[in-house]
Amino acid sequence: MAFEAPQRLVRALGESDDWLGQLPKTVQEAADRWELDVERVMAPGGRSSLVLLVRQPDGTAATLKVAPPSASPPLEQAALAHWDGFGAVRLLGAADGALLLERLHPEVSLRSLPEAKALLEAAGAVRRLWVEPPAGHDFETVAERTARQAEAMRASAEPGSTAGLVSAALAARDELTALSPELLLLHGNFRQGKVLAADRTPWLTVGPEPLVGERAYDLARLVRDRVEDLIASAAGASAARRRVNRLADSLEVDADRLRGWTLFRAVESGTRAIAAGRRQEGELALEFAGWL
Repeated sequence: MAFEAPQRLVRALGESDDWLGQLPKTVQEAADRWELDVERVMAPGGRSSLVLLVRQPDGTAATLKVAPPSASPPLEQAALAHWDGFGAVRLLGAADGALLLERLHPEVSLRSLPEAKALLEAAGAVRRLWVEPPAGHDFETVAERTARQAEAMRASAEPGSTAGLVSAALAARDELTALSPELLLLHGNFRQGKVLAADRTPWLTVGPEPLVGERAYDLARLVRDRVEDLIASAAGASAARRRVNRLADSLEVDADRLRGWTLFRAVESGTRAIAAGRRQEGELALEFAGWL
């Protein structure tokens, strides 16, 4: 099957990535397995998977997602199967790193709504995902994932103000993981852009990077949504702190733990972006972290 992978995905994985070279064959095999008619590749798409709009043999619209082993598609499959369409996109099939999903409206996410309405809808969407994990699951814990991230942060920290933020974020992480109040199934990368318009219910969540732990961790990325607008606002710092308190109150999460995880995740994201050459993105995250 001939098609061109979105440049965003190519840049993220590297043009010499073996998985990218096998991608046309992988997509063809998935299309043959489920007898799919491929309509088009979603662009610009994400940095960790290829998403195609397809139709099933009966003409029903669906979505095919193909991800490399590094993206852990079996874990996404397990989480989607456990949610079984409740609050998340429904899994229709899975094989060899390919996920066949119900078709949502990828062009319409919560980011299309005014900020206050988007945060309200996001809170309702993520609440539905927080359930007990399945027995015998293979999901890592928040402590395990953040331990790996902490090591990378130490290695990539730049001198000056960044070093101070990294130290504060690592200290917050150590305190937060010393006692985890709950072990629920989490989305792992929840934000407004991960909640899409749907037909069977107004909004459904996509793209989990699932793990188990406390709800405050899952909310922390949402706090940083639309960071460009916050940075551009004269009242950005106070607005960010109000957002922490508003989300904590609406979802009955401890505000101090949410603030701590928001700090850690913002610094981790910022240092990782800078290390990957996305300096502007990284500096925005670090400036936001400095407000907390």
